[in-house]
Amino acid sequence: MTYFNVGEIAGAPGQKPLDGIRILALEQMQALPYATQLLARLGAEVVKIESPGTGDLGRSSLPAMKDPMGRSVGATFLRNNLSKQSIAIDLKSKEGRELVLKLAPKFDVVCENFRAGAIERLGLGYDDLVAANAQLIYCSLSGFGHALEGGPASPYGEWPALAAVVEAMSGIYELKREPGQPPTVSPMGALGDISTALFSTIGILSALRLRDATGKPQRVDVAMFDVLVAMTDIVVNFASLGVRGGLGAVGIMHGFQAQDGYFILQVIREHQFAGLCQLIGKPEWKDDERFANRAAWTELLEPEIRPAVEFWAQAKTKLQCCEELTKAGLIAGPCFSADEVMADPHLADRHMLVAMDRTDGVEEQVLTPGNPIKLQGVPEGPESRVPWLGEHTREILARELGLSNEEIDAYLASGVVA
Repeated sequence: MTYFNVGEIAGAPGQKPLDGIRILALEQMQALPYATQLLARLGAEVVKIESPGTGDLGRSSLPAMKDPMGRSVGATFLRNNLSKQSIAIDLKSKEGRELVLKLAPKFDVVCENFRAGAIERLGLGYDDLVAANAQLIYCSLSGFGHALEGGPASPYGEWPALAAVVEAMSGIYELKREPGQPPTVSPMGALGDISTALFSTIGILSALRLRDATGKPQRVDVAMFDVLVAMTDIVVNFASLGVRGGLGAVGIMHGFQAQDGYFILQVIREHQFAGLCQLIGKPEWKDDERFANRAAWTELLEPEIRPAVEFWAQAKTKLQCCEELTKAGLIAGPCFSADEVMADPHLADRHMLVAMDRTDGVEEQVLTPGNPIKLQGVPEGPESRVPWLGEHTREILARELGLSNEEIDAYLASGVVA
């Protein structure tokens, strides 16, 4: 399989929508780094501030590779930090904070995902940075947000929040929980982290548009809990309509076994159920009162519907099952393994797998999902590999602040930067 390699440009050259937009990111882990990586893919220049020594906490995640200096670079960092520059600044030092305040006027956007209140205690909050840059867009991403325009703070205050925490608080785990069983925690963080990243991206783009129209600064405040309630909108909506404690009244949304694995089938309308009955050789079910409503389909799933569907599917591949189901007007998709995803021709054709060469002697490339936003006439790439910790410190201090080599050496010697 040929991947879209870091450094390549796919398609004809063209202007990117965020060319000229500059972002200073005080970020770590996934939610905000995913957002700024997306903005970089759309043309923004992103400078990432990291802590000397440890850097972004995502660097210590597993699995990992080694950078040219032998330091660990974890998977969370690898998939969220393409096309960025890294400067390492000690924000606990007065001199480090002063450097950030001097850098702020050079950028359109400053964004941070510290725990609520932490960045203000460092003297790098919205008011501090707007005093340095009167047209600044300042985006804060946290578990539970900041008090809005003098209103009350969240009762969860400064709770730390990772994806699973806000996913659980959204109600979706309880809605999907099987009776008598504990909730199943989402293992990948996509719902909690990436959805928050996307809302943050929308907020930043909206604020830039508003700033261009008014010339005024803007604060974007995104709480992961808010985002998860929005993403799992069926929880409160269904409850307000009298559906609680499961999705049994919705219909069939389950996995079924074929010859070579599983496929997902969704049947939530009466005409879909009739089409399924015809396809699997059970036309009599269409007029059987036992199958008269959607709740009944769920109740009869294991004793009757699953055996019939899997008998029909047993000699077919999961892809063949989905092709036949789709032709019959049903909604189905194969459950791919990681190897099948990496070999999928659709993803290759749309440059959705970006490959980065390793620097630690391992031949196999590191893969990261590409940009799913396709704009006509806008090039995909070139993307640069993830930055090594502090790789651009000297370059950024000289370029942005005009510091001499001697001044930068003094900062390096004191540990203010690395």
